[in-house]
Amino acid sequence: MIRLQKLLIIFSILILCIDRVTATTASSDHDYTYFDSGCCNSRAPTTYTNASSAIVRSKTPAVSDCAVWSKESVVSDCVIWSKECSGEILRIAKLPETVEWLKGIRRRIHEFPELAFEEFNTSRLIRRELDQMDISYRHPLAKTGIRATIGTGGPPFVAVRADMDALPIQEAVEWEYKSKVAGKMHACGHDAHVAMLLGAARILKTREHHLKGTVVLVFQPAEEAGNGAKRMMGDGALEDVEAIFAVHVSHEHPTSIIGSRPGPLLAGCGFFRAVINGKQGDAGSPQRSVDPVLAASAAVISLQGIVSREANPLDSQVVSVTSFNGGDGLDKIADTVVLGGTFRAFSNTSFYQLLQRIEEVIVEQAGVFRCSATVDFFEKEYTIYPPTVNDEGMYEHVRKVAIDLFGPTNFRVVPPMMGAEDFSFYSQVVPAAFFYIGVRNETLGSVHTGHSPYFMIDEDALPMGAAAHAAIAERYLNERSR
Repeated sequence: MIRLQKLLIIFSILILCIDRVTATTASSDHDYTYFDSGCCNSRAPTTYTNASSAIVRSKTPAVSDCAVWSKESVVSDCVIWSKECSGEILRIAKLPETVEWLKGIRRRIHEFPELAFEEFNTSRLIRRELDQMDISYRHPLAKTGIRATIGTGGPPFVAVRADMDALPIQEAVEWEYKSKVAGKMHACGHDAHVAMLLGAARILKTREHHLKGTVVLVFQPAEEAGNGAKRMMGDGALEDVEAIFAVHVSHEHPTSIIGSRPGPLLAGCGFFRAVINGKQGDAGSPQRSVDPVLAASAAVISLQGIVSREANPLDSQVVSVTSFNGGDGLDKIADTVVLGGTFRAFSNTSFYQLLQRIEEVIVEQAGVFRCSATVDFFEKEYTIYPPTVNDEGMYEHVRKVAIDLFGPTNFRVVPPMMGAEDFSFYSQVVPAAFFYIGVRNETLGSVHTGHSPYFMIDEDALPMGAAAHAAIAERYLNERSR
């Protein structure tokens, strides 16, 4: 009897072990551990996104049949890009906690603006957020800049850039988060650009397992007349990068409308300062002087003929004299006149032709009136910006990503503009695309253009910009790997 009981116990143990092995095998074959326990009731799996230092649970869209659920059927693996991939990125960007976090980032930067190459606190804030997202980075580049990476760590490498610097403008907008630094303001939206790129970082980090390469996040100082892009490249910001993208807020378009164009988008921009020297004398005896005012006046008139008589009318160019300073005595002919201005063109050929002719006209007109002249184009200060030219393939990539995310009515082909951007330095080195995101909202008063003391933005564009950056980068790697 005792022997029979022992046999029964051994048999029961064997059955139990077999059941456990079977259960373990089933679990490894069909991993449902990432679903909620009540998945068949809610029909929605749980995903996780990193919200600053907190982990936030969020629901993905419902699926049709719990009986056939698996990781592959619920969440697209995006081996082949689809609208579902775009939709998931947009869903994460529009989560209430993501939107509030984006606004918080932008507002903190807006309250404490920093000028070119002085963005120390802004850079510190960015690095703190990257640390909380467990994103690796290199710092400093170009004094305050950052190069962060998300993905496999290997090729291909695609970059997305945001500028960080503010302007020497006193903010006139009265709101809770008005600039707390006298005489400084984020009057061109760079605070929004940083928030959008950090938002993209957050989205991409949650989808890092989908990345088929490496996304490089470039946080750049000194876009405003500082040529931070050139110094970032000198410090290795574009190392291994094969394409780069960037966005700029625009009051030309309603909130969240995306705009771009292939080819020339923004003009090349240069500045000049001419010193014309003559001989001082009494105004009552002009024959005893050499009048630089007359020479400078002739030069200003002659400069207008460069565009009107030398340039192709279909090739838009600008030469503008914006300053003219001579003597201050009413009875004296000055010995020196200083004049200056700016010039713009949409191709490098036209741009450097303008530069050459401006110098020739000023020097030679000065000679006609027995004066001498020198012209400075500030090349040592890196204030010459080449044209921003969108690569046709990269533009097309932005266009299809925007249409997938926001629909065909929310993308516009925009005309070229005479404004300038130091993103142009990147576009000279690798295929690039620059695009706009609308922030115009008459109800909010968001109607003033950049560099205005009344500049403000519609913050509803922030999650859309973050989604656009993330989708552009992830989809580029996806399609590049095929």
